[in-house]
Amino acid sequence: MKLSVRFAGAAALAALLATACAPGTSGNSSSGKDEKTGTLRVWLFQEVNNKPKEQVVDRVLAGFEKAHEGIDVSVEYIPVETRAQRIKAAFNDPRSAPDLIEYGNTDTAGYVKDGGLADVTADFTAWDEAEDTDPTARQSVTVDGKVYGVPYFVGVRALYYRTDLFDRLGLDVPRTQAELLSTARKIRAAEPGLYGLAVGGAYTYGALPFVWAHGGELATGKGGSYAAAIDSAAARRGIEAYTSLFGDDNCPAAKCAGMGGNDTVTAFASGKAGMAIGGDFSHQAVEAGKVKGKYAVVPLPGVKEGEIAPAFAGGNNLGVLKSTSHRTLAVDLMKRLAAKKTQGELFDAMGFLPTFTDVRQEVAQKEPFVKPFVETLAAGTRFVPASAAWAQIDSSLVLPTMFQEIVSGKKDVAAASKDAARKMNDAFGSAG
Repeated sequence: MKLSVRFAGAAALAALLATACAPGTSGNSSSGKDEKTGTLRVWLFQEVNNKPKEQVVDRVLAGFEKAHEGIDVSVEYIPVETRAQRIKAAFNDPRSAPDLIEYGNTDTAGYVKDGGLADVTADFTAWDEAEDTDPTARQSVTVDGKVYGVPYFVGVRALYYRTDLFDRLGLDVPRTQAELLSTARKIRAAEPGLYGLAVGGAYTYGALPFVWAHGGELATGKGGSYAAAIDSAAARRGIEAYTSLFGDDNCPAAKCAGMGGNDTVTAFASGKAGMAIGGDFSHQAVEAGKVKGKYAVVPLPGVKEGEIAPAFAGGNNLGVLKSTSHRTLAVDLMKRLAAKKTQGELFDAMGFLPTFTDVRQEVAQKEPFVKPFVETLAAGTRFVPASAAWAQIDSSLVLPTMFQEIVSGKKDVAAASKDAARKMNDAFGSAG
């Protein structure tokens, strides 16, 4: 079997983006085929430092090769930022679509509504490793009682900070969000060439802990019926706290407004920031950077001392596309990529937290850096509304647009959050 790993080219991306304008996908049906030969196409997300992930995946593919002669596997690592357009395009054009994809757990409901993911309930139930899956992780692949993939890893974010810088400047580790903001400004004042706390206007899941810590919510409701709450008084306090970090006294808006999560982690890892909000999944990238051996991680503080800011319960899943013509093979590879052994290797390589409770306990015992993330998980996490509308809200950049309008001075917090709430409500309404 031939294993090929490639990255998307500009022409291919342009073509896929054009296809993304095609009609809705709810009518797509299974190919009805289950071929055992040919090419199995896989899309996985590209990480800040992707090589260690590739190495783990390649080992899995080597085992898959021995079990399935005559099958070519093509693995493409796609940018997370353009996943919505690319995967939507794939749902609309089964002929060029992959058989297996990695996808964010916030996308599950939307992808199911689009008719893009295959129901693998029976396969998941029959998988002997599934019984040890974290219940929250299992919920992230479940819609209306049916399973549409397998959890790949879980992720939460915490506060990375430069121990050498804190020691040199005589700074204490922030215990509240107010101290976090003031410490960021002290770093910037003492070291004008550094960001105090690297923040990004396109870093939604780095911003939301500020909203949640102040008592705000994205939306209210349940059972698929939601109403936006991002413009509530409590949410606005959190938005104001986060957007106050964009300025010459911390992270200049001209440079930071367009930054996403990977950008802020890269800034920290390269020694250009005193602090950053990064995930357990960011550990490998930081270890590979200039700050190796000169940083530590603590839970992101809440508003009051002793509180941990609620973190987004993130993570990724793997799913088989409904249009695949290699269903059996795709399911087998999906399980191999998400198996306990593989998740343990991904933790060692990338710092990804396993979705299996027993494997997570094992890695927590051998690696101290896991502790602040486990503490954050234990303190209580939040998730996005369980609505198919979230995919539209996310891909339409509703929240990044809100943050960027504020930090650019185009709108104040009240006006920008009101507009964001209107867009969210339009999406909730169209989702039914």
